[in-house]
This record gives sequence, C-alpha cells and structure tokens, in this order.
Amino acid sequence: MNWYNVGKIVNTHGIRGEVRVMSRTDFPEERYATGARLGLFMPGAKDPVMLTVASHRVHKNFDLLTFEGHPNINDVEKYRDGILKVSGDNLGELEEGEFYHHEIIGCTVVDQEGREIGKVTEVLETGANDVWAVKPAEGKMHYIPYIGDVVLEVDPENGRIVIDPIEGLLS
Repeated sequence: MNWYNVGKIVNTHGIRGEVRVMSRTDFPEERYATGARLGLFMPGAKDPVMLTVASHRVHKNFDLLTFEGHPNINDVEKYRDGILKVSGDNLGELEEGEFYHHEIIGCTVVDQEGREIGKVTEVLETGANDVWAVKPAEGKMHYIPYIGDVVLEVDPENGRIVIDPIEGLLS
C-alpha cells in the first residue's frame, strides 16, 4: 500500500491529548476531519500506528489534532516527530488541471519540439502558483512555474510534461 505525507507531529499542545501538526496537505479539512484514519510513521518503525482523528482545530500556523483513545498528554507524547500519512486508497479525486505532488515528481519535462529539459525533483508552493524544480542531466536546476502560458500538457500516467519555455526561463 502506498502512503502519502499529510503532516508531521512537532509537539504536544496542552494536557488533553492535542498534538501540534505542521501540515503538508492542501486539504486539511478533509485529511483531519473527525473520523479520518491516518497512519503515524515513527522514525525507525516499520509499520504505522493507525489513528482516528477525534477533533481538529487551527491555532496560529499549526493544525491541532486529538485522536480517539488518546485523552491526555501522556498518550500522545510518544508521537512527537512522527509523520502522519494517508493511504493511497483515501486520496480524493482532483479537479482537472490539479495534481498530487507525487504524480508530478519524477516526470520528464520536454519542450514543444520534444527536447528533454530534465526531471521534476520537487514541487515548491509559492502562494500564487506552484513552481517545479527540474533537474537536467547536466547543468543547473531549472524552476518552471505551473502556469498556463508555460505548462502546455501534463501527462502523469506517461511521466511526461510539455512546456513552452518563455524567454529566459531556462538560462
């Protein structure tokens, strides 16, 4: 089964079993909804601890979660530094033109003539639009903005992205 990162438990919060999560998902209201099942992967552990979300709220820049069967701080202290993940079976459908990061990373980027530019190694969230870090076989990294004027075609099933590199983008 494939698992996808949705957040990291960075600390506890209060004494009633809340944990502070640094979120890595664009869908916190779905991933952290009451009753949602998450796998907690602790450093060095092979198998996840399955947890069910009991409550979710936002405080400052963190998502605060409690889990069923974990009513106090003593129950959740051991989860610090654990990575919360959702199983591939629980990934929702996205709208057209939207992609999960794991679908984009590893794709080969080519220009309109089919010349290979490189492979996507990372997706950077900049606010206005995502930027894809593309590593060529040789040379320095390219940063491709995910905007309609540049990205013409995205085909994650075949691992291919076609772009129209605007002037100065690849220099």
